[in-house]
Amino acid sequence: MPRTSLDPGAVRALTARLSDVEPRWPVGRQPVHTCYAPADRVTASTVRDWGAQALAALDAHPDLVGLLGVPAVVPDRVRAKLATEPVEDLRIDFEDGYGTRADDEEDADAERTALVVRDWLDEGVAPPRFGLRMKSFDTAALRERGLRTLDVFLTALCGAPDGLVITFPKVTSVAQVEVFGEVLDLFGLPLRFEVQVETTRSVVDPRGRLALPGFIEAGRGRISGLHFGTYDYTAGCGLGAAHQHLAHGACDFARHVMQVSAAGTGVELSDGSTNVLPVGDRVEQGWRTHYDLVRRSLAHGFYQGWDLHPAHLVTRYAAVHAFHLEGVAADADRLRAYVERAGGAVLDEPATAQALSASFLRALDCGALAEDEVRRATGLGLPELRGLARRRMG
Repeated sequence: MPRTSLDPGAVRALTARLSDVEPRWPVGRQPVHTCYAPADRVTASTVRDWGAQALAALDAHPDLVGLLGVPAVVPDRVRAKLATEPVEDLRIDFEDGYGTRADDEEDADAERTALVVRDWLDEGVAPPRFGLRMKSFDTAALRERGLRTLDVFLTALCGAPDGLVITFPKVTSVAQVEVFGEVLDLFGLPLRFEVQVETTRSVVDPRGRLALPGFIEAGRGRISGLHFGTYDYTAGCGLGAAHQHLAHGACDFARHVMQVSAAGTGVELSDGSTNVLPVGDRVEQGWRTHYDLVRRSLAHGFYQGWDLHPAHLVTRYAAVHAFHLEGVAADADRLRAYVERAGGAVLDEPATAQALSASFLRALDCGALAEDEVRRATGLGLPELRGLARRRMG
């Protein structure tokens, strides 16, 4: 037996205070977008209307291959997606998109939209995710109004159905997250919320420390996502209007802080929006802008973003589908090689297999690929892919 210098008992005593690192992964399907609809405009037909308007825009400008350079199969897949599941995540907006209203008007909209969601659930037509964006905690008046709206909405909804998410905007401090979580506890429901990263104080706190790790810890497992807010954040950084856009370096810094803060926590990430709308005689220009920004987000590891207009759905799905389709052959070859090299599902480079498997699962979730296509490409079924995607790295 080889000789050693350290006393095993002394080593165990020193390492006893350490805990095993157990990274957590997001649970279930992550939507490719969040659509924001002002509360006063949400009706029973909102999801159907968004799909119909997107299809009408595609009918009027059908040459996505020529306009965007997507693979030839993409337009038909986008059309099928818009016809069957146009909206993957809908947020009923009581904040910037809604503005300040009389209390009785906001109360009525909160109750009415909750009943709309209940009807969607009863009829089986609700988006996979849905919820509301309340007002911020910036002032006492906003806090009171936002929490009342949340109370009215949840009371009318009669519970916390699967898929429900609350958006908490303009967060600036750990204290706000702590208080909001404590208020949610009062409902006695399994409520989760997403934090909007749209202030400089949500990225770096007044003492120069990264703020988001503290937010996530203060959420006590309730935070489901970090969503970037393009325009409030860039304005807060002092950028002029012409430079307030998703591709600015200031946004890249904030997004990377989001990534490193959320890694291994199970908290999902979402990019922000573009205010360049594909409307009127600027549809194709708006589509090119949106498509390029979505592809840029995907390349940077942000697989979700905001969509503010029904016509954005066309380029959202065109970009997501093209992104997955263009990489399927190379990714499948790499995944097969890893599996075969390890003699099955035990891989010698689990981090790479994890990323590749997760990519195929995202492609399946959004309709970019069908299950039989993934099986033919990779030789793996859904259980094997899910197992590899959730494998602990280390």
